[in-house]
Amino acid sequence: MVPHKLTHLNASGQANMVDVGNKPETERTAIAGATVTMLPATLNLILEGESKKGDVLGTARLAGIMAAKRTHELIPLCHPLMLTKVSVDIEPDKDLPGFRVTATARVTGRTGVEMEALTAATVACLTIYDMAKAADRAMVISDVKLVEKTGGRSGHYRLERADRGADLRR
Repeated sequence: MVPHKLTHLNASGQANMVDVGNKPETERTAIAGATVTMLPATLNLILEGESKKGDVLGTARLAGIMAAKRTHELIPLCHPLMLTKVSVDIEPDKDLPGFRVTATARVTGRTGVEMEALTAATVACLTIYDMAKAADRAMVISDVKLVEKTGGRSGHYRLERADRGADLRR
């Protein structure tokens, strides 16, 4: 696969915000995923609602949604978007053990919402870590990825394999 031109660099290699003013508005959706792995006892502690900080999963969902809405403040060249939908789903997975986080972002606009979905998934994971770190500082946040996107000039994209870690650059 031949890499595409980096859109955030001008002719002299300087970073700049892409001008999307002439692009048509389309409905755009992005789905991102991430995981938090932890000790089985930590997973059980969270599932049983025994965290001293309160509702870990509810707080993580809200944090992810709030983060998506503020992505343009965190990632320097992102456009501020009028999001029409953000959702964060968190599913326990005893085989990890831990949680699988899926974030969906939607907008009708001139630029995509991949960064908003990725930010939501990542911040939800960070919030789980923050709220449970007293019980398990060895938790690992990993497998952050764009799962699917629709809309815009580049059209539909879907990650072909769930595990693309080591072979991603081949």
